[in-house]
Amino acid sequence: MFDIAVNLADAQLRPRTEAILSQAWQARVSGLLALGTDLEESQYLFDQRWDSRVHLTAGTHPHYADQFAGGDAFEAMWQDPRCVAIGECGLDYYRMLSDRVTQQQVACVQLDAALRLGKPALMHDREASADLLSLVQARPGLRGVVHCFTGDRIALEGYLNAGLSIGLTAWCLDERRGQSLAAIVPHIPLDRLLIETDSPYLVPRTLKPRPRRNEPAFISHIAIGIAALRGEDPATLIDQTTANARALFQC
Repeated sequence: MFDIAVNLADAQLRPRTEAILSQAWQARVSGLLALGTDLEESQYLFDQRWDSRVHLTAGTHPHYADQFAGGDAFEAMWQDPRCVAIGECGLDYYRMLSDRVTQQQVACVQLDAALRLGKPALMHDREASADLLSLVQARPGLRGVVHCFTGDRIALEGYLNAGLSIGLTAWCLDERRGQSLAAIVPHIPLDRLLIETDSPYLVPRTLKPRPRRNEPAFISHIAIGIAALRGEDPATLIDQTTANARALFQC
């Protein structure tokens, strides 16, 4: 199993990373992406000596677009072989912690870097699908994944037509707010599907007893739930999504 989104630099996980990773390996996680969402987090990740199964990203989340230090501040990390994706980058029009113009400008710098370096972009989209898709379509050849996908069928088809992969979390297993997403999960081609915890966030509500924080060790629970939505064998889904992640991130 490969978890494409773990916020190991988050304050909730930082003090416990050794135990979290140990539990992940015991749960048969074979690899994971540790996400950088701003300059400090990205630098923290690249300053550590991680297990070889931990792969890194570097970038600025749209929430922090107004704090973006510029591409030069990230360039050494982006070129580092340990960096397998640029981001987390993208657009978030739900919380609007940075204005739209700034978000788009910062996203463009990172998408351009991904295209220039031949690395995939790990993208965030919350209620901004049309604008993010336009940025992607303006960059033919851009590879990447829309992670923690929560969009509708129109957004899904747009991203698939643009050649992107789709990352799913436990959101689609949430009986309160994930029903519309659950309905379109079967329409994602298996060879374009990736799975993730987005830990410590999005604790699966179907996990009993329900822990306080999400961890990569719970990725199998999410995979089994997604397989059920799709009417597929969980082992087949796990094998294919693992292969998809390794192919996309070349790790």
